[in-house]
Amino acid sequence: MKFIVSSSQLLKQLQILGGVINNSNTLPILDNFLFELSQNELKISASDLETTMSTTIDVESDTEGSVAISARLLLDTLKTFPNQPLTFKTEENNTIEISSSQGKYDMAFFDGSEFPKAVSIESPSSTVLPGTILATAISKTIFAAGNDDLRPVMSGVFFQFATDSLTFVATDAHKLVKYSRTDVVANEAAEFIMPKKPLNLLKGILGGSDSDVTIEYNDANAKFTFDNVVLVCRLIDGKYPNYEAVIPKENPNKLTVDRGTFLNSVKRVSIFSSKTTHQIRLKMAGTELNISAEDIDYSNKAEERLVCEYLGDDLQIGFNSRFLSEMLSNLTSNEILIEMSLPNRAGILTPIDGVEDGEFITMLVMPVMLNS
Repeated sequence: MKFIVSSSQLLKQLQILGGVINNSNTLPILDNFLFELSQNELKISASDLETTMSTTIDVESDTEGSVAISARLLLDTLKTFPNQPLTFKTEENNTIEISSSQGKYDMAFFDGSEFPKAVSIESPSSTVLPGTILATAISKTIFAAGNDDLRPVMSGVFFQFATDSLTFVATDAHKLVKYSRTDVVANEAAEFIMPKKPLNLLKGILGGSDSDVTIEYNDANAKFTFDNVVLVCRLIDGKYPNYEAVIPKENPNKLTVDRGTFLNSVKRVSIFSSKTTHQIRLKMAGTELNISAEDIDYSNKAEERLVCEYLGDDLQIGFNSRFLSEMLSNLTSNEILIEMSLPNRAGILTPIDGVEDGEFITMLVMPVMLNS
């Protein structure tokens, strides 16, 4: 097996695939990239058994074969080369020789047949959507997904496809984000829960891509195909909680405020909040929003006043400042609307501007009980 490839092109593809490989693998073969050569086409794969990702690049070759090469060794070597053609050639003693203009390097390889095969998806449904929309949907929701191993269904993002819209939901029981699009639809209704790791990989590759992504899925697995990349992953098993039930419908108290000013205020005031609860207090009356925090243990205290538009009864409500900051940072609008009913009911954040046609974002944050 022998092929010639551009060092920078190969490095770029390997860096994309490198995110799949875990630091500690149960199977040693998973510490490697699988190289499958078929004439002028080189397919490279990486896997952690749950997620398998592969990419294809053009090379100069008239041979075939498959080998598994150490990912760490190969990445460390390629990072040091200026852009140049490299020749890879397998030798008799289970080593592969890389020749560059500077010299030659031998590394051991494993037989490619030992590498686990990606799952084939039986009788899948499929949906096609623009990569930019998928990347936005992931980045707008993934931060709200939980990390609790005891509730695995809440550690992923819920994909809910319908014939009139696509909806993506994430929650950790303290905060919830629902991102919907009515400008892209599915052929048939379907729902599944995607784990975080493959979503983070997709978000990294699709940011700024204008390719269409084909998503194929059944009850157990999902497959994402775009450009020269194929990602197959196992879905999270279980039923997603009924998120619609926790979104309060009657919210008579409405606060409109500049997002940037409010976010900076929350960040500043929260420095003085309790390090265990991260609690800040919002007090609304007329056109004034009062934001305060106190850490009684250390006698730290802060208070700021902002001009706002407020419709409703005078209200005091407490929120976890970290959740509030995360949500405000993930929006891009100039102004936001926060709707509330009572101090013990969730607040709902929605952007007022900066949203595309057919795009809807609802964020929900649970309150923290105030010490009066």
